[in-house]
Amino acid sequence: MAVVSASSSTFSREKLLQVARMLPADLQVLSQLGEMLQDVNSDLDAVAALLRKDVALATRIVRVSNSSVFGGGGQVASTEEAVNRVGFGEILKLVGTASAARFSDRALEHYGIPAELLGDNMLFCALAAEALACAAGVDARVAYTAGLMRPLGLMVLDRACRGQLAPAQAFAPDRWPNYSAWEGSLFGLGSGEVAAMILEEWRFPTELTTAIRGHHLSRASDREDPLTVILHVAAGLADRSGRGFVGEASWWNFSPQSLALPAAAGIDLAATLTAVEEAFAGAKAALKG
Repeated sequence: MAVVSASSSTFSREKLLQVARMLPADLQVLSQLGEMLQDVNSDLDAVAALLRKDVALATRIVRVSNSSVFGGGGQVASTEEAVNRVGFGEILKLVGTASAARFSDRALEHYGIPAELLGDNMLFCALAAEALACAAGVDARVAYTAGLMRPLGLMVLDRACRGQLAPAQAFAPDRWPNYSAWEGSLFGLGSGEVAAMILEEWRFPTELTTAIRGHHLSRASDREDPLTVILHVAAGLADRSGRGFVGEASWWNFSPQSLALPAAAGIDLAATLTAVEEAFAGAKAALKG
């Protein structure tokens, strides 16, 4: 990978990976969890042991698992009880919901993204991608994770250039048509490429990294990959719901007619958006305890 320049500093591959390692551990836990869920020999005790490694995450998982969204009822007091309550089918969503809360306390200053909006976008995209994947016959767990991890490159680039860029160099919608144009001028590559590079390093599934790298559908080949198209539509639904990012709005100008694409043809966008809004409201209520 070529060296990336921003002002007087350089962002090499190793620099970006180093910054990624400083992000909340939830993201790497999701990678390990995904591997465990693919292994038929994994059991719930092993899953609980993994989640206990991050005390803050484990605490949030217990709180979220007590909500009506994940069964409610009796009070769960431990990670083991939480995992056993939801089982393998819902554990990824439980952890993803708990993880989204971690990113609602730090804004992406150079992108102009408030902290709460970042967490809401991650969670909404994850739920939308899951719903779309179910309708299209695509792996819903991978789709959910792709929606959750979609802004990873934004987070890494924003942290990498803190203290490096003057306020005047931050993204401004009146100067740049979208984030990609701004990123290209400063860093030489886009946030989607950065996210894919990091997710590959963390051993996320290849189909997931491919989808995040290409979900803007800038190449004809991107439109032929089901998960890539699903992630594109999920991000567009987040934007339509008022939870999109200002520097991405120009990418989601699709219509039902334009979705005559693999994995998207025939999807009822209005019905999907309504269902995802309901799921999102439930998840937010769970996060509030």
